[in-house]
Amino acid sequence: MNIQPLGDRVLVKVLETAETTKSGIVLPASAKEKKAEGEILALGEGEKIKALKLNKGDKVLFGKYSGDEVEMEKEEYKILEYKDVLAVVK
Repeated sequence: MNIQPLGDRVLVKVLETAETTKSGIVLPASAKEKKAEGEILALGEGEKIKALKLNKGDKVLFGKYSGDEVEMEKEEYKILEYKDVLAVVK
């Protein structure tokens, strides 16, 4: 897969959430919250991206309903605008 985001956009691989709770209850797909954490796979060349100092491989938090969903090779990705990235997880 080779997707290059344009402008101030970021390609993020959405990280999976746990399918069971800490107490062992299995969650059906309809009960799971929208994912809001991912790993940056590619960055656009926009000036705002450079100012944020985001890097390929960073784990980031983003708004649950932000960006555009893309599914390729049975993997879930999001293309986000820089403003949708809320924080970098260290």
